[in-house]
Amino acid sequence: MNERIKQLRKNLDLTQQEFSERIGIKRNTIATYESGRNEPIDAVISLICREFNVNEEWLRNGTGEMFAKSDTFSLDEFARQHNATALDIEFLKVYFDLDVRIRTALIEHFKNKFLMNNADSAYDKVPRTPDKLETLYPPVDTEENAG
Repeated sequence: MNERIKQLRKNLDLTQQEFSERIGIKRNTIATYESGRNEPIDAVISLICREFNVNEEWLRNGTGEMFAKSDTFSLDEFARQHNATALDIEFLKVYFDLDVRIRTALIEHFKNKFLMNNADSAYDKVPRTPDKLETLYPPVDTEENAG
């Protein structure tokens, strides 16, 4: 198992320190696993498999693929892979707790904003300042026109 742990860590392009921090154990413990001086307990094996999506059969016995095949999308896994902060995750939770009609309205709002900013629209010709508006469409003197 020691060689497979080392192989996994190198495949993930992590140092022993980074690998150990991800599963919450000390760096020197990883070094003892990789050197073969110690074997990880079942709880550590479970941590490694869960954190890095490793096939437990491969880790324990060297059979099968290194990584477990996942049939479902995991938002937690996605967030972890993209280094989401606690605030990012809280934002997503609040969003998904909203009524579906509110979420739909938000999506429509942002789609419209995005489309307006990225495509030619009727609003592109609207002057952005009052001075430009008056240059294009000077005010009408109503006293002159009244007489």
